[in-house]
Amino acid sequence: MFLRSLLILLLATCLLSTFCNGKKIGKPIKRGNSSAPKIDNVRKTPQVIIDTQAFGAKGDGLTNDTEAFIKAWKKACKTENAVLLVPRHKRYYVGPIKFHGPCKKGLRMMINGELRASKNISDYEQDRRHWLLFQNMENFTVEGVGSIDGNGEVWWKYSCKIDKTIAMFFNNCTNVTVRNLEFKNPQKMHLTISKSEHVEVSRLRLTAPADSPNTDGIHVSGTKDIDIHHCYIETGDDCISIVNGSTNVRARYIHCGPGHGISIGSLGKNKEEDVVSNIYVHDATLRGTTNGLRIKSWQGGRGYAKNILFQDIEMVNVTNPIIIDQFYYDQEKPCKEQKEAVHVSNIMYKNIKGTSSTHTAVKLNCSKTVPCQGIQMENVDIRYLGDPTVKALCANVKYTTKGVAFPKCPSERPWAFLWN
Repeated sequence: MFLRSLLILLLATCLLSTFCNGKKIGKPIKRGNSSAPKIDNVRKTPQVIIDTQAFGAKGDGLTNDTEAFIKAWKKACKTENAVLLVPRHKRYYVGPIKFHGPCKKGLRMMINGELRASKNISDYEQDRRHWLLFQNMENFTVEGVGSIDGNGEVWWKYSCKIDKTIAMFFNNCTNVTVRNLEFKNPQKMHLTISKSEHVEVSRLRLTAPADSPNTDGIHVSGTKDIDIHHCYIETGDDCISIVNGSTNVRARYIHCGPGHGISIGSLGKNKEEDVVSNIYVHDATLRGTTNGLRIKSWQGGRGYAKNILFQDIEMVNVTNPIIIDQFYYDQEKPCKEQKEAVHVSNIMYKNIKGTSSTHTAVKLNCSKTVPCQGIQMENVDIRYLGDPTVKALCANVKYTTKGVAFPKCPSERPWAFLWN
C-alpha cells in the first residue's frame, strides 16, 4: 500500500525533472547541449532599461528613495520587455513598496545595488505585513547581484508584541523566478511565496542571527508547483517552511543552519482545516539546527500532510533530526489530545545520515485518535555525538523500515505504541 502511495507521489511530482527525464539524483544536472542549435542568428528581443536613478533615486543610504522606486515601477510595468534597474555600488533606503501587476510582458527587476529597509516603524502603519510586495505578477523575474537588507534589529526586540514586516512577499503570482540575490536581517521572514504557482527560487543566500525571532528563510503558503534549489540559509527560525494549501513543492541542494530546520507546518491551528501534499526535499545539509526534518500540527485541527519524501539528507549536530509532532504548540501550556487532528500519512525518509546533538534522534509523536500511517525509514543512520547510544521515541504510528534504520522505533511500551 505504501509503495503504491509512493508511486503516486512520484508521478504527482513530475515537476521533479530528475524522475521525468531519467537523470540520477544526487548531482546537479549539467546545462548545455553540444547538439543544440547556435543562437548567433537568433534575433533577441530588445530590452528597455528603466533606471531607478532616472526617477530621482539617490542611492546614498540616507535619502528616502521610496517615491522614486514607485515612479520607476509604474513606468516599467507599462513597458514591454522592460528591465527595472537598481544600479550596483549604491544603497537605496526605502520604505514599504507595493509592486502591483499585471504588467506588460517580459518584465524583469535587476537588483544590483542594496535595498535597505526604513528603520522608522511608523513608515509601515498602512501595511505592517509587507516591505517589498509583488502582487498579481505573471512571467516575471527578480534577480541580480545585489542584496535585500531588512534592518531587522529594529523589529526583533519587539518579537511578537507587534506585527512585523516580511522582507519580500509574492502574492497571487504565476511563472515567477527569484534568483541570485542575498537577503539579510529581515524584519520577519526573508521571502514568502503565497497563493502562487509555477515558481522557481534559486541561488539565494539568506542570513540572520540564530537568535533573531521569526526570521524564516523561505516560507511557502497556498502555492502549487514551486522549485527551491541551491540556496544557503542561516536564520533564527525555519530555513524552509511549507504550510497550508501547498502542493508539488521541491527543495533541493539546500544548506540550512543555524535555524529550525525544514518544516511542514504548523498545520491545523485554531481547529482549522489545512492541507499539504506532494513535497520532495532532497540533497540538503542541516548543520547545528534545532530541528532537522519536521512535520508539526496542532491538536483539534483537520486536513492532511501526505505524500512527503525526504531523501539524501546530511545532518550535522542537529538537536531533533527527524520529528513528527501532532501535539505542536507555541504557547505556555501544551494542547490536550482531541478527537480531531491533521492526518499524517505516506511519509518516507530515505538515505538520511549524520549526527544528533541529543540522545533522541527520532521522535514520532502521533495522536491516538488520528495516528500517523505509512511512515517508512530506508537507510537512515543517525548517531549521537561522542556516544553510540541513541534512541527513537514513537507513539501511535504505523511504521516500516528497509535497509539500515538507526535508531528504530521500540516495539514495547511505555512511551511507544507501534502498530504491526
